[in-house]
Amino acid sequence: MTSKRFVQTIVVALLLFPSLLFAWEGKVVSVTDGDTIKVLSNSIQVKVRLASIDCPEKGQPYGQAAKKFTSHMVLHKTVVVLPEGEDRYGRIIGWVFIKEINLNKALIRAGLAWHYRQYSDDPLLTALEMEARAAKKGLWSEPDQIAPWEWRKQKRNKSE
Repeated sequence: MTSKRFVQTIVVALLLFPSLLFAWEGKVVSVTDGDTIKVLSNSIQVKVRLASIDCPEKGQPYGQAAKKFTSHMVLHKTVVVLPEGEDRYGRIIGWVFIKEINLNKALIRAGLAWHYRQYSDDPLLTALEMEARAAKKGLWSEPDQIAPWEWRKQKRNKSE
């Protein structure tokens, strides 16, 4: 069985039997962007999309800063992933912890991510974003920021 097929089988099992969802540990081998990493666990590379947040895209202001922040926090380090499910691209959606630090929340606190309210109604994440906005941290230091989901939509509309 190929490693991709194995991961797919595991993901399907986890989705069919939510009680099997459990935190797992692995080493971050690459950072795709601010909110997506690759984690090596048991010789299998798993793409993990951080839950409940959305960082600026690579072409957006602060996209590179978000990637750099994530890289500094977790690249080549052991993390714990608490999965919530899988997205339409086959990535595990989850919470990532480096020691006692929640990476998802750290990105919002630093002003490098939006609370992705389309997929989360967590009041703590909303409060963290509001604090970062009020303090003009990171992307909130600039006027008229475009949320990544709106930016992606605009980009898709231009290419049609």
